[in-house]
Amino acid sequence: MEQVFNFETISEYNDFNNHETLHPLVSIIDFSKAKPRTGSKMNFEVYCIFLKQVNCGDLKYGRNYYDYQEGTLVFVSPGQTIDVENKIDYYQPAGHGLVFHPDLIRGTSLAKLMNDYNFFSYNTSEALHLSEKERQLVLDCFSKIEIELKQAIDKHSKKLIASNIELFLNYCERFYDRQFITRDNANKGIVEKFEELLNSYFSSDKPHTLGLPSVAHYAGELNLSPNYFGDLIKKETGKSAQEYIQNKIIDAAKNKIFDSSKTINEIAYELGFKYPQHFTRFFKQHVGNTPNEYRSLN
Repeated sequence: MEQVFNFETISEYNDFNNHETLHPLVSIIDFSKAKPRTGSKMNFEVYCIFLKQVNCGDLKYGRNYYDYQEGTLVFVSPGQTIDVENKIDYYQPAGHGLVFHPDLIRGTSLAKLMNDYNFFSYNTSEALHLSEKERQLVLDCFSKIEIELKQAIDKHSKKLIASNIELFLNYCERFYDRQFITRDNANKGIVEKFEELLNSYFSSDKPHTLGLPSVAHYAGELNLSPNYFGDLIKKETGKSAQEYIQNKIIDAAKNKIFDSSKTINEIAYELGFKYPQHFTRFFKQHVGNTPNEYRSLN
């Protein structure tokens, strides 16, 4: 039977990597101190950010694979599972990591921001690839946290550690913005494919049979996590993925409204709306007129 590791506490993860626990809620990991091991499946109830420097095999998140290579950052949040698929060959872990328990940041400014760091929900083809300068900055952030961990815990410890983690995550946001720019050609290909998929959807009978399309549906079609897909579309087009879909629905609706042989109710069902009144409300919100008013005006 496959061995599965469950990490609910910092000390459990420290023990797994042959580390002393300096603080019950946070740790900086030097993976070179861990013993050689094979791949395994790991369930996390803590936040982890890995900066690995060794090829340990295919890294799987859910059903998909990370675009993972030496010198990349991978983000894991509580409730996620990581699976290193090479279960046969031993390898010596190398690199560094930051791991912290959700309790560490409760009551801090960072707790209010965690949902804004969308990269904790990225998965396939979405790891953060660092330049050497960025990699050194990450290690500097880790070093500052580790220095604080080696101090005696006092009333300032939690705030200072959480502030340094927040600084690190803000740098990661900057790095991801840079990566969206440097991968501009690949990103444009994704936008073009998204446009093709939308056009194909609304030129078929799928809306009538499957309903209105969702962001999650197209993210899945493009093998991207919904958050990464949404961020990419926003940065490339200036619109959210949801807005992009809604605009396409309006375009399709306008084209159909010009066909006077169809009733508004028929058009609503053809577009994927369960109830015609929902279509009428949606159309007026975006166009300023009801479908019937738009038909009369044009």
